[in-house]
Amino acid sequence: MRWFSRHSYHVWQRNRDVYLALAKSEVPGTIAEPLLVLLAMGFGLGTYVTGIGDQEYIEFIAPGIIASYGMFSACFECTYGAFVRMDFQKTYDAIVATPLSVEDLVAGEIFWGATRGLITTIVVLIIAAIFGLVDTPLALLSLPMGLLAGFMFASIAYTFTAIAPAISTFNYFFTLFITPMFFFSGVFFPLDSFPKIVQTLSWIAPLTPVSRITRALLQGDLEWSLLAALAEVIAISIVFFYLAMVLMRRRLFK
Repeated sequence: MRWFSRHSYHVWQRNRDVYLALAKSEVPGTIAEPLLVLLAMGFGLGTYVTGIGDQEYIEFIAPGIIASYGMFSACFECTYGAFVRMDFQKTYDAIVATPLSVEDLVAGEIFWGATRGLITTIVVLIIAAIFGLVDTPLALLSLPMGLLAGFMFASIAYTFTAIAPAISTFNYFFTLFITPMFFFSGVFFPLDSFPKIVQTLSWIAPLTPVSRITRALLQGDLEWSLLAALAEVIAISIVFFYLAMVLMRRRLFK
């Protein structure tokens, strides 16, 4: 296996062009779902939940929704989207027949997944700002954080894609891995409100450090311990990025 090159940009560019061509059908969903969740949970459930600390409930959940929907976008792009390109459209066969390597292909796909995560982060951050839930310039730092988190989740998702025998297999990925993180990574409730065993599992979930950092940025409440959370995100990203390359090369050339 060799490392990816700058030519991976062409894979990213190809996916970007397809996205722009289909933007009319892609963008509304990017806006509607997080908006509905924020309204339903923040103003619906929020009327029955007392404030958390000195915050209203909707103020508490907004950073978690920003973090989690970036995760969803990156994961959907690098599971269902990538599998369709690989197995149904045979796009991968065409790409590896060019001077681009498998590593360029994998890197381009993951970079695009990270970009989708960033796009969603931008959209949800704007929605939060419209509702008056952003009151510090530090919130802008959630954008590079969204890109890094998108890269991590795209790498994790693409690793699973490399070993998935069928597209229906992704139901297990989302049901057993992504959805539990959505509910138990500090998005809707503080981690210390869960039983000890759930807290332990929550702290090792990849979404937890992302949610924690994003919340600190939107609240303007930074502390040194966040560096450990950032290091965790970077470490997971590197490990799964490498695994995705190894496993996808093995799959395409078995």
